[in-house]
Amino acid sequence: MNVEKRSIDFIPEAERHGQPGSLFFIWFGANMNITTIASGVLPVVMGLNLFWSALAILIGSLLGAAFMASHSAQGPKLGIPQMIQSRAQFGVLGAVLPLLFVMLIYLGFFVSNTLLAAQALASISPLPTNANVYLIGALCFVVALYGYRLIHRLQKWLSLLSLLVFVGATLLALQLPIPAEQWLPVGFSLSKFMLGVSIAVTWQLSYAPYVADYSRYLPSATSTARVFWFSYAGTVSGGAWMMILGAILSVGIADFSSNVGGHVAGLFGGGALLLFLFILYGQVSINVFNLYGAFMSTITVIEPFARFKVTPRVRGLFMLMISLLATVLCTIGQDDFVSFFLNFIFFMSYFLIPWTAINLVDYYCLRKGQYRIDDIFNLNGIYGRINWIACGSFLLAIVLEIPFMNTTLYVGPMASALAGVDLAWLVGLLVPALTYYWLMRRALRMPVAAVVSR
Repeated sequence: MNVEKRSIDFIPEAERHGQPGSLFFIWFGANMNITTIASGVLPVVMGLNLFWSALAILIGSLLGAAFMASHSAQGPKLGIPQMIQSRAQFGVLGAVLPLLFVMLIYLGFFVSNTLLAAQALASISPLPTNANVYLIGALCFVVALYGYRLIHRLQKWLSLLSLLVFVGATLLALQLPIPAEQWLPVGFSLSKFMLGVSIAVTWQLSYAPYVADYSRYLPSATSTARVFWFSYAGTVSGGAWMMILGAILSVGIADFSSNVGGHVAGLFGGGALLLFLFILYGQVSINVFNLYGAFMSTITVIEPFARFKVTPRVRGLFMLMISLLATVLCTIGQDDFVSFFLNFIFFMSYFLIPWTAINLVDYYCLRKGQYRIDDIFNLNGIYGRINWIACGSFLLAIVLEIPFMNTTLYVGPMASALAGVDLAWLVGLLVPALTYYWLMRRALRMPVAAVVSR
């Protein structure tokens, strides 16, 4: 297994390979971990019963995955990573703006995943907590270093193994002593239900900044519809299942959120040791996505200012530095993980949704998938250094979201007036989509008819 040679550069047709069906395993497996289960705890923590939690999770997953899969469909057509494609909307230098927020999201997820894994590992490991964190960070570094093909291979096996493990966990969870009223449509709260939907939408959108990175190696003639539906089916089935399982376990097991991995493993009694190893495997696998994405984003930020060749040695050095930074952040820890994780989920939505709106409007409505790849890497190309329309629309959306926010750290005046209903995600979707489309349509005068070239 060789270290992946490509980084943010275009993938030539001669190096394309694979079938879109592999994307199902990638995104099904990406959700098969205790972090997804922990996110399913959040609607219950906010006060929804299992009926409304499950419905909110299902609706949110179906909605959010539509955006996520639409980004995935861009990969074979363009052959470049998702965030570098954002240069076509924000400009070669302007794309640094959303990239900075995306890098924070990668680090936040790394911290969340690693803390949950270390929490579970502490039950069986003789090492102190920080040593477990370092061990997990080192494993993530090695796997991320070897890149795309190893990630695909890991996710396929993880998906198959996860079916066995989590079918068993689900059957055991359904046997827990859960009050019957938990499954009845009673005690509905619109504000809490909307927050539950928002959590599931954001969970799916969290893959959007790097989803095309895993489809860009497919041949350019690959069916766009097949790429979309395999990505969509994988992430909806895996994500909704794990989140609903988390909601059930949080009701059936007292203080479940204090050690998500430990309680999941404990369901299997004598087989708990193997489950701990499986949980560690799953957390390392999903953390590789975050390190891989952080590496790609870092190179995308640096490349316009200092062009250099990303050799395996350079790749390894960057991966090591990112791994060390992320691992150090993990040692800081959080006293109240659930509160931290809940606020982190909402933080993501406030920045991811405006970016995804601009990207998808540009790709599907304005340019209709036609881009000049060379110019995406050129400061003096047709996309310019900074697209003030995109940057302005992005920042305007974030500012207008503030009054509609509802988190444990801040509740905006509009959210208070709406009895706690958080509509910031809707503002973050509609405002940039409409402003960017209208202003760019005027700027371009007509749809761009550029041909993708290399």
